[in-house]
Amino acid sequence: MFDVQQLLKRFGTIIYTGNRTADLELIQEEVNELYKQKLIDVNDYKMALLIVRATLNKRQ
Repeated sequence: MFDVQQLLKRFGTIIYTGNRTADLELIQEEVNELYKQKLIDVNDYKMALLIVRATLNKRQ
């Protein structure tokens, strides 16, 4: 998860709401936007989503 947060930080995005599940959902949305804007490549996109989804699944 740290890697995904570092990826977002490169673009000036820091997400912290105090609710870990909400944070993960916002991170996922932000990664989607970065990919749509073509700011990250497909490999970074897939790896970030994989990490976020795995972390979300652990929480459930």
